[in-house]
Amino acid sequence: MILAANEQRNRQQSKAMKSPTYPFTAIIGQEEMKLALILNVIDPRIGGVMIMGDRGTGKSTTVRALAELLPEVPTVSDCPFGCHPERKNEMCASCRERYAEVGELPSIYRETKVIDLPLGATEDRVCGTIDIQKALSEGVKAFEPGLLAQANRGFLYVDEVNLLDDHLVDVLLDCAASGVNVVEREGISVRHPARFVLVGSGNPEEGELRPQLLDRFGLHAQIRTLRDASKRVAIIRSRSEFDQDPDIFNENYKVPQKELQNKIVHAQEMLADVFISDELLEKIAQLCIDLEIDGHRGELVLSRAAKALSAFEGRTEVSDEDVCRIAVMGLRHRLRKDPLATMDNGRRVQEKVTEIFGVEKAGA
Repeated sequence: MILAANEQRNRQQSKAMKSPTYPFTAIIGQEEMKLALILNVIDPRIGGVMIMGDRGTGKSTTVRALAELLPEVPTVSDCPFGCHPERKNEMCASCRERYAEVGELPSIYRETKVIDLPLGATEDRVCGTIDIQKALSEGVKAFEPGLLAQANRGFLYVDEVNLLDDHLVDVLLDCAASGVNVVEREGISVRHPARFVLVGSGNPEEGELRPQLLDRFGLHAQIRTLRDASKRVAIIRSRSEFDQDPDIFNENYKVPQKELQNKIVHAQEMLADVFISDELLEKIAQLCIDLEIDGHRGELVLSRAAKALSAFEGRTEVSDEDVCRIAVMGLRHRLRKDPLATMDNGRRVQEKVTEIFGVEKAGA
């Protein structure tokens, strides 16, 4: 109890000392990116977000702002993986054993983390390492957690993911899909929970991900530099006000921040009760068939994202409009490359959605 209280106090001191974060609700424009991130927070099974666009458009700022917006989460105070103190199916092996023995684990509340993955990171730094010598001499699994352990129940942000080694991208996507990280060295195996929202960002001018890897991201948000002069002026002014006095600036957005936080939490709670009809699922399947999308990940992502959007809007049944709003983000990166195509992938998806769903416009 004393240890937990000390950790709680240290965490509060650390939070007070860190640099202020720009509020999420103050970010101007880039609605597609913001919606994609929110939907993944509501349902992490969507599979993360790939954000492609120009430099200097607020990609990392938006991710950190959303993490700061989210409520603090309960964690086991002495667990290196930040396990939930009551959800047994999401615990590491050590926490499960202790939970079975004592029934209650020491816990504290912590903020949602954003872990940055540098381009030069090694696999050991990302996945963690096992001290083989200690394991052989002392008979214990001496495991040093990596970035995946730190990102558990938070965000893992990879800037310029298109420049990251393909092998590491494979590892990240496997963990994001399974929620488990497995490290094996010399016959010794360690498993731990690694449930996080994977966010990758990049500039198309510096190269694309391989289609096999790109398809593994749940949603694809495309952002561009704003061409509206009034919005650009608003960005300059709001950022200047924030830099001049972050505390006053954040105080002005306290109410909308709290309202959005409550809306996200409510959506998470009601997600399991959201219903999607067979008729709508058939339309989603037909959309993927007509667009010649390989595999079934497209249908799964669209149904999950549409349910998350419905919950976010406070509704318990998915509508055609829900699917239309997220169709472009869920499918544009899954279309086969056609070097002779004269139409943008997003536009191709929009036109097919219009044909199947009978709406004038789809997408963000």
